[in-house]
Amino acid sequence: MSKQEVLMSDQTTAPEVAEEDRLRADLYDYLGLVLSGPPDETLLKQTAALKGNETELGTAIAALSRIAGLSKPRTVESEFNALFIGLGRGELLPYASYYLTGFLNEKPLAGLRRDMAVRGMTRAQNVYEPEDNIASLMEMMAGLIRGRFGKPASLTDQKTFYNKHIGPWAGHFFTDLEAAKNSVLYASVGAVGRVFMVIEAEGFRMSAD
Repeated sequence: MSKQEVLMSDQTTAPEVAEEDRLRADLYDYLGLVLSGPPDETLLKQTAALKGNETELGTAIAALSRIAGLSKPRTVESEFNALFIGLGRGELLPYASYYLTGFLNEKPLAGLRRDMAVRGMTRAQNVYEPEDNIASLMEMMAGLIRGRFGKPASLTDQKTFYNKHIGPWAGHFFTDLEAAKNSVLYASVGAVGRVFMVIEAEGFRMSAD
């Protein structure tokens, strides 16, 4: 990813994955990147160049592209700070523990850390956020799909990780992000994430164990 990468990996080259899975990983990686810090001018330009289609996800991506084309880095930085940092705390707390228990650093984080260790995932040394933040989890899913931490995870393992650590709360978070009073660009990020989580949940539901 970029300087905002939140996980360490011993992989120098990622194994080949199917095109459909690569596209899924690309979107997870994008969400992880844009939620880990305010996008710079380069990322805004890349976002503005995205093309949608007539699907619900494509429509959400097209809307995000349009808003990114009108956005300036300084304005988006102020938006990000209001949403996630604030004076004391931002408008939203993007952590699994908070969404699932109402408190930070609770059992969901401990369970995630155990599952990260089993899969060879390690938090980068310069990152101090709890691992159950939404940006890290998006990056983890991308890494599992791509095989950044070993072999690409099987669909069953992806499903297990998603259902335990992402599915129970990420859709609620993205809905909150879409509706947050400080969201402008991030309202469209929330819409993309919300629709993508529905697609992923349905795909895993239909897959055989």
